[in-house]
Amino acid sequence: MPKTMKAAVMNGIGEIGYVEKEIMAVKPDEVLVKLEYIGICGSDIHYYESGRIGDYIVKPPFVLGHECSGTVAEKGSLVTHLEIGDRVALEPGKTCGSCCFCREGKYNLCSDVIFFATPPVDGVFQEYIAHEAALCFKLPDNLSTLEGALIEPLAIGFHAAIKGQAMVGKTAAVIGAGCIGLVSLLALNACGVSQVFVADLLDKRLDKARELGASDVINSKENDVAKKILELTGGLGCDLVIECSGAEAAAAQAVAMTRKGATIVMVGYSKTGMVNFPMAQAMNKELRIETVFRYRHMYPLAIKAVAAGKVNLKGLVTDYFAFDDLQNAMDRSVADKENIVKAVVRV
Repeated sequence: MPKTMKAAVMNGIGEIGYVEKEIMAVKPDEVLVKLEYIGICGSDIHYYESGRIGDYIVKPPFVLGHECSGTVAEKGSLVTHLEIGDRVALEPGKTCGSCCFCREGKYNLCSDVIFFATPPVDGVFQEYIAHEAALCFKLPDNLSTLEGALIEPLAIGFHAAIKGQAMVGKTAAVIGAGCIGLVSLLALNACGVSQVFVADLLDKRLDKARELGASDVINSKENDVAKKILELTGGLGCDLVIECSGAEAAAAQAVAMTRKGATIVMVGYSKTGMVNFPMAQAMNKELRIETVFRYRHMYPLAIKAVAAGKVNLKGLVTDYFAFDDLQNAMDRSVADKENIVKAVVRV
């Protein structure tokens, strides 16, 4: 077992370097994981481009990355459900466990969460990470660590689908075909939703949505999305819309394309944090509006769905990069957002 490891650090906006650092000691309730795959998330790209997201400000040197999986290399004395050599997916947020939200089971709302790559907490673009064993989920034999790293975004998709009461017989639309829109599509299909329509501005992303099982796709630059959805649903509209773009216009589209009594789940964040919303129209339709912040209790469900063949996570990935090529990976992810839907890094 080595005593040091390589870590990739953000030394400033648009600048990645490498350092050698000591491998962290493992606490009794933790495991040390040799990381194998790490996904590049939109939040990583945003920190890399601008150095901040809202009130969270990067103070270099800072380690990005929170979507990850690997193999248990060492375990603490209190850990009984994992063994050295087990392959695991890591849920990146450690909560306090004692606040009212944690006690109610809504731990994703905990104010004291320690979340990988959310300043000042370092992320996982490094060779090893020590993490609470209860947040490390063993992967079945038929799941790769590549798929394990993508359980994190898939958990968001399932959280959105379940909050939207997705089920057999319903018709749904997803606005925005970035990574989170696509995992929402995958989750909706896994839940048995009968038809899922996907809208986006970019044809490359729509091609990926079609490949992953969308019933139909709509280029929102070339079409009136709400009008098209109404045509596809015989004038009734959708039972469920998952809005993943964060665009203000999409909120109005979501209301216009739903049938009466439908549900809208808001997932995407707007750049300003404020969205004008057609409340009167929503009230006239008696729509149910849900919002999503990360996820809770979704890892076991998501892992079982992939293991059962209900979700094609590997199909989500468009680009692979080596750990030593992270500068290029981040630069490409910034410059080529039209073509890079989901990039992963092999450690």
